[in-house]
Amino acid sequence: MSELNLIGVDVGTGSVRAALVSSSGKVLKTCVKSTQTWNPLPNHYEQSSDNIWNAVCVCVRNVASICPKEHIKGIGFDATCSLVVLDKNGNPLTVSTSGSEEQNIILWMDHRAQSETNFINSTKHELLNYVGGTVSLEMECPKLLWLKKNMFQQTWIKAGAFYDLPDFLTYKATGNISRSICSAVCKWNYDAVKASWSDDFLNEIGLSDLAEDNFRLIGQKLNSPGHPIAGGLSPEAATAMGLLPKIAVATSMIDAHAGALALLGARNPNSKISESLTSKMAIICGTSTCHMSLTEAPIMAPGIWGPYKNAIIPNLYLNEAGQSATGILMDFVLQTHPSYGQLLEQHGSNGNIYAFLNEFLVDLKLQRGLTSVHKLTTSLHVWPDFHGNRSPLADPTLKGMISGLTMTKDVQNLALIYLALMQALAYGTRHILDVLARSGREPIRSILLCGGLSKNGLFVQTHADICSIPVLLPHETEAVLLGSAMMGACAASVYADLKTAAIEMGGTAEVVKPDMSDGNRDYHERKYRVFLKMVDDQQSYEKIMTN
Repeated sequence: MSELNLIGVDVGTGSVRAALVSSSGKVLKTCVKSTQTWNPLPNHYEQSSDNIWNAVCVCVRNVASICPKEHIKGIGFDATCSLVVLDKNGNPLTVSTSGSEEQNIILWMDHRAQSETNFINSTKHELLNYVGGTVSLEMECPKLLWLKKNMFQQTWIKAGAFYDLPDFLTYKATGNISRSICSAVCKWNYDAVKASWSDDFLNEIGLSDLAEDNFRLIGQKLNSPGHPIAGGLSPEAATAMGLLPKIAVATSMIDAHAGALALLGARNPNSKISESLTSKMAIICGTSTCHMSLTEAPIMAPGIWGPYKNAIIPNLYLNEAGQSATGILMDFVLQTHPSYGQLLEQHGSNGNIYAFLNEFLVDLKLQRGLTSVHKLTTSLHVWPDFHGNRSPLADPTLKGMISGLTMTKDVQNLALIYLALMQALAYGTRHILDVLARSGREPIRSILLCGGLSKNGLFVQTHADICSIPVLLPHETEAVLLGSAMMGACAASVYADLKTAAIEMGGTAEVVKPDMSDGNRDYHERKYRVFLKMVDDQQSYEKIMTN
């Protein structure tokens, strides 16, 4: 075991994970602990910062126990872009209509702030150009405005700090109030080009009080991800985590962005695929999916967030797109089908069911004498926005659609719907790539995948085929934890900067090549036209009914 190790901590939607990682990028040990989520009202999702921090300490103690404390040089944190509210004494302050102080986090996927989002977008402020023209209700300003309007007495006037969850974690680890440019520019409408909060924007959207006392409530000091936080790990946090005080603590990153950092550093030395960071797209596939790409010059694309300067790598611009429901949507379609109970009894878990369905589809292709498994869905089409569209349409009101349903309810029916949904998610990625290209971005030469869906071979091949570019799968599967450890390595000066840490720790990747045969490409071109027409049809139905 290397004498020089780092710790990466990832707080996802439903759990905390930690990893002990060597300075060469090898994950040595991981630990996971579930966290609690409340859903008191439709579209309200809440968590507890105490619950999350306790889980962090448990996981870090676990992974740190296998090596001497003095061998651990740094720690990095990433988390979901959820809103944490503390009172003036640093204690949890409720965000819940239940009044429970324990419930002090509005989870990223909470959609309570729709009217506030609509209002902010109606201002058409120039800062909105950096979020594809419209702020998302999953970002923090709509949630803050909701709190001010709906919980003024209970929460707003009592608040001592509003944190993005990644920044809350570094605050708890160090006692130092330091914010990350990553969270601020991507989720809080911070102006990274001018390197300042916008008084004008906050005033126009009704949050001018956040500018008081030099923006004390939302962050006076911002640093780039990986920048060491003064003082390092506090004695209290060190005791709770089983680490030595003062080890380097890195300025944080949003979870998907940490995954992108690790992915962008992965490479295949035997391929001719460009290794330039700006030629790649990192796709982090979990409950939802995030699409990340870096450019040297700013690219403004409608419906796609960014360009965010310095959000991942200093002096590079990030464009961030995404799909609001992917892994969770595939599970939903599986679990609501009449044959699910039978398959669960036979195969024991969703993962095993998906593996079975992949094999089932290959057998069905052979039975029908087809050249590609994709041609099984000629008359079955899906628009996958069951939870709204994040990119590139930026319309949270869109709904899911399935065309070609029959009264059949057997396993074959489920397999075909599953395949059509998988194709639709890949067409969604192609839609994002097309909008970026039309906006002037240099061509994406490769896609790097991580997350749960990246372990599904058919999902990976489908993305390669539909997007007509190779997909790289890093051999180190824990990309998000690796990205956090890279930040810890940068903070501890193991590597000179974050770009170097990504390259040195990113490791190698397997290449999945697309099927570029004329028949396959023609088929997907036609299905992609159907895909785009489905949303046009949905929008026309909406106009008919609202008019």
